[in-house]
Amino acid sequence: MEFHHVSTSSKTLLSKVRKMVPPMLEKFHKGQLGRVAVIGGSADYTGAPYFSAMASARLGCDLSHVICERSAAPVIKAYSPNLMVHPLLPSSASVSNPENVNPPELASPIVAMLPRLHVLVIGPGLGRDGVTQKVVSEIMKEARSRSIPFVLDADALLLVTENPDLVKGYKECILTPNVVEFGRLAKALGIELPSQAQIKSGSEEDQTSKQSEACEKLSQALGGVTIIQKGAHDVISNGVTSIISDLPGGLKRSGGQGDTLTGSLGTFLAWRAAYHEGLWESGSDNDKPAQSREEVRAELESEGKRMSPVTTLLLAAWAGSSITRECSRRAFKAKGRSMQASDLTDEVHGAFLDLIGEPEGSKI
Repeated sequence: MEFHHVSTSSKTLLSKVRKMVPPMLEKFHKGQLGRVAVIGGSADYTGAPYFSAMASARLGCDLSHVICERSAAPVIKAYSPNLMVHPLLPSSASVSNPENVNPPELASPIVAMLPRLHVLVIGPGLGRDGVTQKVVSEIMKEARSRSIPFVLDADALLLVTENPDLVKGYKECILTPNVVEFGRLAKALGIELPSQAQIKSGSEEDQTSKQSEACEKLSQALGGVTIIQKGAHDVISNGVTSIISDLPGGLKRSGGQGDTLTGSLGTFLAWRAAYHEGLWESGSDNDKPAQSREEVRAELESEGKRMSPVTTLLLAAWAGSSITRECSRRAFKAKGRSMQASDLTDEVHGAFLDLIGEPEGSKI
């Protein structure tokens, strides 16, 4: 099927993404194709972690977990029996002395789960409770020490604003700020951004160029973490190489659409790990890995070459953005201004099949 709304450059990138998608084979056992945990969910916010975890599951991870605050667990469990919900995230309401807590001790039940997980998605519905935020900081430190990739969104980005060292220099990390969150991060790191008036004063190409430059600067200030700057076009940068996600989305800006993004990113990162482990093929990663802008560009555009972790991280980020934008387009086409976050959830599998498709070798 031909999709006229997908640019030629995007079709090239989609063909590269397909190489990272594990085929459906009889030899696989439960959990090999992705164990993703969303850390979030509080008394006030139960929808966000559900939408994120469901997007991860609908895209195709095997095991989708939600690690949430105690009061949120019954609600999230009631949304779907398909998710594994763990009421392990402490808050001021669940500890005896919120003013004097031991964050590493409180984090220990969640840290004990880390060896069973491929990827963490941190932030959906997290809230700003002081105890919760301290515990999540400890979890991020532990995940980083074990080289577990994580995706940060919403109130998890506030932690980075307050303590950039949590992620600075960690290359297995994707940040997903919207315009306001991007501005907060830039201000915290002393980066001067062009005003919206300055950005919009030029051509569309000039606007994208200015946004890419700003995203690169923020990534560089954070030591090369990958950032998805959400907007009319999503800009994805690791401080050296930037790519644009330009698939059209829907016109409705309902709450919760970013949760489809974070969940999709979780699954793509889990698949990326399987790709580099050679789970379904005996490719070699012994070639010199791509590092420079030119080397990464060559991998993104070439055919047949085994991709480096730098390239696949950019591709995973771009793929998550593209799937989300396609879900939004499809949901808006079906529902118009009544579109809600749950409508994007329903479109995840169809968007995957249409944009990426089952890889060669799948027994489907």
